[in-house]
Order: sequence, then C-alpha cells, then structure tokens
Amino acid sequence: MYAGGLNAVQTYVTWNTHNPEPGVYDFSGQNDIVQFLQTAQDEGLVVILRVGPYICGEWEFGGFPAWIIRKNASIVLRSMDPGYITYVDEWLSVFLPRIKPMLYSNGGPVIMAQVENEYGSYFACDYNYLRHLQQRFRQYLGEDVVLFSTDGAGDNYLKCGTIEGLYSTVDFGPGDAKSAFDIMRHYEPRGPLVNSEYYTGWLDHWGSGHAQSSAATVCNTLDSMLAMGANVNMYMYEGGTNFDFWNGANYPGYAPVPTSYDYDGPLTEAGDVTEKYYAIRDVIKKYQPIPQVPIPPDTPKYAYGEVQMRFVSTLPDMLRLLTPSGAVVSRYPLRMEEVNQNYGFILYRHYITANLSHVVLNVNGTRDRGYVLIDSIPQDTILVRESITSLTVSVTVGQILDILIENQGRINFGSGINHNRKGIISNVTLGNKMLENWLIYPLNLSNVNEEYLSTLKYSAVPKSSRVSQYITPSFYMGVINQPNKPGLDTYLRMDGWFKGQAFVNGFNVGRYWPSVGPQITLFVPGVFLKPYPSQNTVVLLELEFAPCSQGYSKETLNYCRVEFVNAPVINATVVHLEELQTKIGGINWHKWH
Repeated sequence: MYAGGLNAVQTYVTWNTHNPEPGVYDFSGQNDIVQFLQTAQDEGLVVILRVGPYICGEWEFGGFPAWIIRKNASIVLRSMDPGYITYVDEWLSVFLPRIKPMLYSNGGPVIMAQVENEYGSYFACDYNYLRHLQQRFRQYLGEDVVLFSTDGAGDNYLKCGTIEGLYSTVDFGPGDAKSAFDIMRHYEPRGPLVNSEYYTGWLDHWGSGHAQSSAATVCNTLDSMLAMGANVNMYMYEGGTNFDFWNGANYPGYAPVPTSYDYDGPLTEAGDVTEKYYAIRDVIKKYQPIPQVPIPPDTPKYAYGEVQMRFVSTLPDMLRLLTPSGAVVSRYPLRMEEVNQNYGFILYRHYITANLSHVVLNVNGTRDRGYVLIDSIPQDTILVRESITSLTVSVTVGQILDILIENQGRINFGSGINHNRKGIISNVTLGNKMLENWLIYPLNLSNVNEEYLSTLKYSAVPKSSRVSQYITPSFYMGVINQPNKPGLDTYLRMDGWFKGQAFVNGFNVGRYWPSVGPQITLFVPGVFLKPYPSQNTVVLLELEFAPCSQGYSKETLNYCRVEFVNAPVINATVVHLEELQTKIGGINWHKWH
C-alpha cells in the first residue's frame, strides 16, 4: 500500500471476532488490532478506524456477535432498543479505551474514527441512537479525534445517516464524482471532500458471475476526484478471505457471499499486485510523490499437487464426537442460538412414530439450507429458506428422521439484519401432524483434523438417494505431499466435489461450492501448513456429492482427489447440476469448469 502511493489505511472492527461470547474478549493473534495499528504506523501509514458497532462489509451479521439475539430475537438492532444498546455500551467500554493510546494525538496512527456505518440506508433513522454512540465515543476517546459518518451519495441517505458533530462523508463507485460531492456539500459546506468507499470492484455471490471493474474505469473517476482535491479511500484496495464461517449474506432475496472476498481489488486476497494496482499508482503520482521504495514481490505460491482423499465417516455416525456434551432434548425445534451455537451446522433428530406413505414433510423455518435424511438416506430435495420448504416422504415406525441445517451466514445489510436467527425457526409438520420430541445436536467443527477423526471406531459408507445424486453428508481426509521447504501459499481446488466445508490441519479455510461457482479454489495461506517433515492433512465435509461416494472401484478412486494449485480460480462459469452428463454415478468429471 505504501509503495502504491497511499498514506492511510482504513479498516473495520469486527465486534463478533473480538467478543465471541458475553464477557469474553479476544485481542490475540489474528484479533490483535493494536498490533495491526502499530504495524500500519511502522510502515508510514495513518489509520482511519471504522468502529461501528455495525460495519456491514459482507461480514457475518454485519459484525454483530450472534449471542446478542440469543435471549431475545425481536430486538431492533441499530436503535435505542434496551435489548441492543446495553450490549453496545458494554462492548464500547472495553474496546475504545484499548485503542485510545493509538490515537494520533497520543502518538499513534489513528486520525479518524467512524461512528456506525451507512446508517442512512437503514429504516430506523434513530437520531437518539447516533447521538448516544457519539457521546460514548467522546467519553472514551476524548475530543482530539475526528468522528465521522459514511453514507451513500444521496439526500435520502445522508438525512438519516449523520448528525451534528460527525463529519459527513459519502461513498460511491466510478461515475459522476462531482454530483456525488455536491450532495455531500449540502451537509458539509466546509472541510475536505471525502469518498470513504470508492469501489475498485464489487462483491460476489454464490451462483452469480464474478464481479469485475476495469482498471481504466476505476482510474478515470479516481483521477477526477484527486483533481478536485478530494480524499479517497479505495474499497477494497486489498481483497480478503471469509475464512471459517465469517461470510455474510445480502438481502432481500438472501444471497450469501463466497469465501473469497477478492473484490477485484488492486491487491488480490493473497496480497499480489495486479494491473489495476499499477494503473492506480500512476494516477496517484500525478498528484503527490510516490515513495521511492521497491514494490514488494508477490508471495511465492506452490502447487502441492493432487491429494488422494479417503472416506472417513458419515456425519450421523460422528454425532458423539461432534456434540461431546450430548444432544439437547426439546419438545419442539430450538433455534441455533437457543442451544448456544453461533455458526456452522446443527442437526435435528426425530424418531418416527407412525407408518406414513407419500406425505409432505414441511419445514417452513429452514435457515438456511437443509438436508433431510431418513435412516441416513438422503432425500432428493434440499430445503432452501423460503424457496423450497417441503418434500414428499414415506416413513415407517422407528425410522430416524434427521434434518441437517447449514447456517450459510447471517444477513449483513438492510432491515433483514433483524430476526436473523438460524437453524429451524418454526415447527415441523409431517402430513397433518406437528412433530414433537427432538434431539438437537449443535455440531462443533472447531477441531476437525487427523487426530480428531482417528478416534472414530467405525462408520457405514455414505448412502445415496434413490432418485438424485445426493449422498449422506460425510467426511473425507487426505495427506498433503509436503516438499522439504517452508509452507507456501497455495489454493485448494475441488473439481467434482459439490458443496461443503474444507479444513487444513484443523483450520477452517471456508465454504466450497464449485457446483454453482463462481469460486472454485480456496486460498490457503502458507502459515496454515506445518513445516517438513510434519504431516499436513486436508479434511472435507462434503454435503451433497463426492466423486468417490458411489463405490471404491479403481475408476472411482481415481476421481477421489483434490488438488493444491498455484493460482486461484474465482471467476468460473456457473455450472448447474442438470447440465452435467452421466459417466460415473451421474457425473462427467471432465466437463467441470
């Protein structure tokens, strides 16, 4: 960034990573924000800190910790609702004093702090809420820091997004910068022009094409803004990665964001320079000197090659390991938050008490994607929120009905951030009967590695649907071929696998869904790999179909592989299941992406 001509870095503060449970705070390792601020200062950059507490950023729940809706899902977020503001006050009382020594006036790099984020786009328009936040910021940070707001460049946004005492800034992408700044001037007659989010690219959604913006388009508007003397923050300048379960989802329509947040930025999610980086640098040098320092080289990438995967266990056969405290017993389904689980997967189990043929199983409250199993046999319909809520089944007394629910990420924008609970959020009916008596398994995937999986004694092989290609959700594991060299950045490619979660040495590297795209590879930083001669493992929780799930012949095992490659694929053509032709178990592997 410094070599590219920037003099400041802007960063969000993610409340949910620093405060994972009530009264529990984490500012270590990846969450050491003070160290991040110090590093920025050491590199010659000042910092604009976007504290929130709401940040959006296509991040899980817009940065809110899931536990704030555990006891009361009806609270109105981003308002003076007591059920919300109490938690905000507790958080700010811990976080703001921690960063006060890092203010510019105290010798640190922080020159500005943002209060809330794009509040004018939210329905509440609660000025008392903004004033309350402003007072808390002043209480803990004092008067020697600029507090500001950010909103879209429109009167309808700014009128509810800012108050006196917060410097009003706008955000917009390539286009008519003058008109956008004219609107800002209605609210800030004096002071610098500021575009707090100038979009160098755009975000992706699963099942949609990869968003891209040309360097020329981005640079033309950047040039015009700098010619006006404006201050510009580029969002994103460096792309990122939604490791673990940290991706958010947009609304309305519920559109979850992929693991990659590359954003088509000047720097990729691996930090590599692009054509856009050099083009932006050339624009900046027209208006201020560029530091005479070498541009750091791209981090070396390594193709570790193919990894033979082997079946380990179906998910139902691992419930004791994945829920060591045992199932929660409940008359009716409980939401994920009500059983103290925030993210990932949860399984609901019911024992059938009647013989029923061709009856409708209705699960209206699926949040977000549901896999129905009867005696571990997957049914041929996947439940999807409001769009697919029922299927026809036949059952007999004593059979086990399992419904595995994937929380695909909480909504991070708009009014949809409210009522954002996960799991099964309503009752389940079978025929004309409401099902009662459930065993609920909150699944802990925080330590899925070779040692963990080796404790499993036995598992039946995955079962297949009688109609579709779906299998019992299952775990597969393989050993990475590690050369005698330090761990290097790489990308995990999973052609032929459908949808699931990937782990490298127990670290959750994120969701994969190559069957819909556009992302095919997962970024695996070299720091996740153990140095030679230690053994490195990759584990997949495959939810829908594995290339070796229909037997263990030599032919199918040849396809039971993943591959570590040295370049990302995040812009693949979206491929739908019905377009694929039959070869092995219904899939022509050679036509994939």
